[in-house]
Amino acid sequence: MNLAISEFGKREGKKIIAHTISNSSGMQITSINYGCIITKLIAPDRNGNLENIVLGFDTLEEYDRHSPYFGAVIGRHAGRIAGRRFTLDGITYRLAKNDEGNHLHGGLKGFDKTIWDVEIKEGKDSISLVYHFLSKDGAEGYPGSVDVKVIYTLTEKNELFFSYEAVSDKRTILNMTNHTYFNLSGNLKTTIEQHELTLKSNQFLTLNEALIPTGEAVDVEGTVFDFRTGRRIQDGIESAHPQTRLAGNGYDHPFLLEKAEEQILLTDHESGRTLIMETNQPAVVLYTGNQLEGNVEIRGTKSQSYLGLCLETQGIPDAIHHPQFQTTVIEKGEPYKSITKLTFGTV
Repeated sequence: MNLAISEFGKREGKKIIAHTISNSSGMQITSINYGCIITKLIAPDRNGNLENIVLGFDTLEEYDRHSPYFGAVIGRHAGRIAGRRFTLDGITYRLAKNDEGNHLHGGLKGFDKTIWDVEIKEGKDSISLVYHFLSKDGAEGYPGSVDVKVIYTLTEKNELFFSYEAVSDKRTILNMTNHTYFNLSGNLKTTIEQHELTLKSNQFLTLNEALIPTGEAVDVEGTVFDFRTGRRIQDGIESAHPQTRLAGNGYDHPFLLEKAEEQILLTDHESGRTLIMETNQPAVVLYTGNQLEGNVEIRGTKSQSYLGLCLETQGIPDAIHHPQFQTTVIEKGEPYKSITKLTFGTV
C-alpha cells in the first residue's frame, strides 16, 4: 500500500489537501479534505488496463462552478426534505432552502462544502483516511452539535469502505451518504446506458413532482424498476413509465434493500469491470445522471446526460415526514454508524 499527498488548492485561507492511496493491484483512490470529495478512482479492466471510473475535476474552481455533488459526502441529511422544515419533539425546525421550496443534501453549506480535518491510519493491508468535523448546533437549521467522522479505507483486496460515524448532543436527524458518479467504462469512453445493474430490492419509492418520496412503496414486479435479476440502465431511460419520465427519463429513486450479501452489482460488459456494494443502510438511491449539464467538460470529455450514475446507500430521504419508514432520527449521545463496502472486480 502506498500514500501520496499533494496540494489541491486553497479555500478560506486553508490548504486543500489531496491524498492518493494505491494498492499493489494498481487500484487508487484520490480524495480531498474539502467535502471529502473523491476526485478519482482508478481500477483495472479485464485486461488489466488502469483507468478512472468516476466523474470529477482537477480544480476547486470547477467543483464550485459545475459540480452536482461529484464524489462528495452528503450531510446532514441526504436527499430532499419537503418544505425545508420538520418537527421534532414539538419544535419545528426551518432548514436552508436550496431546491426551490425544499431542502436538498444538507443545504447551502452542507458537508459537501466543508473543510475537514484529516488523519491517516495505516493497517497491515489497508490505508484509511479519517476525516473529522464538528457540525455546530443550528448549522443550516438543524438542531444539535454533531461530531462527525467520514472514513475511506482501501484494501489490498480491491475493497473500498465508506464509513460514517457521528454523535449529537441533541436529538436530531442525520442521514449520510457518498455522491460519487460511477462510469465503469473507464475514462468516460461511453455513457452508463449499457451498464447492467442488479439490485436485491423488491420495492421502490415513488416520487412527486418535486422528486420527493410520496410515502408509497411499490412492488418492482413487472416494471422497469425490477433489477433483481439484472437490467440495463437503458431500459429505464427509454421507458414510458410515468416515474422514469418524471425523473427526467431515467432513475432518481430510492430502492428498499434486502438484508443480504452482494445487495448491489453494477457491471460494464465492454470493459469487464464490476462493482459490488454491501451496506447496513435500508435503501439505495439510484440516480442515472438524467440532468447532467451539457456545457461542461469533465477532464476533456463533454458532459451529457447518463455520463455517470450514483448508488447512494442511505436512510430514506424525507423519512421524517413518513413515519412508516425507518427513522433517520438519532438520539442525544447515541452513536450513528453507517458503512458501505465496495468491491471492484472483473468478469
